[in-house]
Amino acid sequence: MKKLKQSIFASMVALLLLITTACNQSALPTEKPADKNTEVTGPVTIENMDRTLTFEEAPKRAVTLNQHTTEIMLALGLEDSMVGTAYLDDEILPEYKEAYEKIKVLSDQYPSQEVFLGVEPDFAYAGWQSAFTDKALGTVEQLEQFGVKSYSQQSSSMSGPTMADVFTDILNIGRIFRVEDRAETLVQNMKEGMTAVHEKVKDVEDPISVFVYDGGEKEPMTAGQNFLNELITLAGGSNIFNDIEKGWATASWEEVVNRNPEIIAIIDYGDTTVEQKKEFLLNQPALQDVEAIKNERFVTLPLSAGAEGVRGPTAIETLAKAFYPEKF
Repeated sequence: MKKLKQSIFASMVALLLLITTACNQSALPTEKPADKNTEVTGPVTIENMDRTLTFEEAPKRAVTLNQHTTEIMLALGLEDSMVGTAYLDDEILPEYKEAYEKIKVLSDQYPSQEVFLGVEPDFAYAGWQSAFTDKALGTVEQLEQFGVKSYSQQSSSMSGPTMADVFTDILNIGRIFRVEDRAETLVQNMKEGMTAVHEKVKDVEDPISVFVYDGGEKEPMTAGQNFLNELITLAGGSNIFNDIEKGWATASWEEVVNRNPEIIAIIDYGDTTVEQKKEFLLNQPALQDVEAIKNERFVTLPLSAGAEGVRGPTAIETLAKAFYPEKF
């Protein structure tokens, strides 16, 4: 197990060294710059989910579906190009709250096709493919018939997504909306944040073992090969269920005990509070010899932090501070 953890951390170090090099090659501005690229007059072609999308011009009436796509659009300063949004997991990031409040909220979850089309959109940007089904907005083919182009967050639709995959999505949206400079600046600033954490944890030899607890009493729902696995690795940890190929999956309490995590990451969402989840874990007789339980070591992340959006560097820092408080 120790050799596996060391191998995982070695991969993390290699990745972050590449990021550090990239960041050192150019100064990172602290504010969003005015766009320097000349106006794109020709079509922009993007590959997305095995589809080739061509945009003759930047969308003017976009609707975002799922919080992480909404926050990407707002981070790129595209609120004036948005006519609707939907499906928040929790509070919008404070720095985008003012811009967000100017945009019409179409639904707490996915809006119906009728409500969606009612704002006369020309673009739909979804975090999950479940938005583009007959039970929600309709298929991408159906939306095309209404003159609406769609983009699915690719990094949210793959097994084992990395920060590089998230960056690809951000850069694609920058191209679609002709704000390439903003997208590149956002990506560089995210890399800078990740590098700052790496500098604190780069000398860790034996990554701390982490159990992600989403919920569940009879059997726990946990993270396998989803984005949280990437965040944990980049924070200097090792997800105890990184051998599960699925993104979210159920495990057994017996296996949690066998893998003996040193810290538990609790996902905060829904009707069950973090404190209720923590109390349940602390009072589970079968878990009393688990290191994380004996030492009452927990870290909390909101559900939105585990999605493939702009929160990645902040989530990595939150995890790293909980993993290695002595280094911060």
